[in-house]
Amino acid sequence: MRVDAFDFDLPNERIALRPARPRDTARMLVVDGETIIDAGVGDLPAWLRPGDCLVFNDTRVIPAQLEGWRGDAKIGATLHKRIDLRRWQAFVRNAKRLRVGETVDFGANVLALAEERLADGSFILSFAGDEPVDVLLERAGTMPLPPYIAGKRPTDDDDRADYQTMFAREDGAVAAPTAALHFTPSLLAALGAAGVTTETLTLHVGAGTFLPVKADDTKDHVMHAEWGRIDADTAARLNAVRFAGGRIIAVGTTSLRLLESAAQDDGTIAPFAGDTAIFITPGYRFKAIDGLMTNFHLPRSTLFMLVSALMGLETMQAAYAHAIANDYRFYSYGDASLLLPDYSA
Repeated sequence: MRVDAFDFDLPNERIALRPARPRDTARMLVVDGETIIDAGVGDLPAWLRPGDCLVFNDTRVIPAQLEGWRGDAKIGATLHKRIDLRRWQAFVRNAKRLRVGETVDFGANVLALAEERLADGSFILSFAGDEPVDVLLERAGTMPLPPYIAGKRPTDDDDRADYQTMFAREDGAVAAPTAALHFTPSLLAALGAAGVTTETLTLHVGAGTFLPVKADDTKDHVMHAEWGRIDADTAARLNAVRFAGGRIIAVGTTSLRLLESAAQDDGTIAPFAGDTAIFITPGYRFKAIDGLMTNFHLPRSTLFMLVSALMGLETMQAAYAHAIANDYRFYSYGDASLLLPDYSA
């Protein structure tokens, strides 16, 4: 499909710079089939059924944004994907001033060697010393806010907590699974009282989620791989939910992408551990999920393509037009949408 089919006019002021406080007071636009309804995140238990299961991503965002120097050249790096204990793939700013074999000084006694430049322009950075890289990042790194936020205000101490979900447990993400930012213990208690269960999986979100789609046609866009895991016990419980007539509702596009990567042709979810570069566009047949809770995404993004695949492009264009006209807040710190496709149609 043409990428410009997923374009729309998004006023800059609709991009949220701070989250709602408390988190579960954000607004929520429900798209039920083709029906669009204004609600709030706190209303979520009323929109789900006993026996439904919400699936969260338990990845934890690390301070993966680094600023340093190679000689007199300022170099920025956003870590994307862990290679091994000391090496990361990273997207580098001012990359023309960095050559393979040169060392970047990120301050706080954190040095990294530009070991290899990949075909997509990213680098393999190898961190020097014996201290764990996670310790080095805590010392020298900052939270990797999306450029749509970081370009408008500096990252601060509030972001260390704000840009982390209550489910965060497994270190490795460089972007938050932001739909889960809306959840609080009290909301989880209300969902439990309504008979809704929860499960977690792990997908370490990479910096590729921020990259624009530069191709003119979706068939020419290449997704960056991200590592994920669904263990055997979790897969078995999710399959039992479906067998009992419950719905699997992914919380966030990251959870959805991993579930679909693990799904078999008959819709069962198999254990999974490895990389996925699944790219979901209209025409895709969903196998593992029955709905999605997600934030509002940017024009021409792979995530807007994904929600259009789930609900239909015309439906999502109408929903986003409604959201913009009614002052919903977009992107990582913004409001939520609950997308419930009508598979009987």
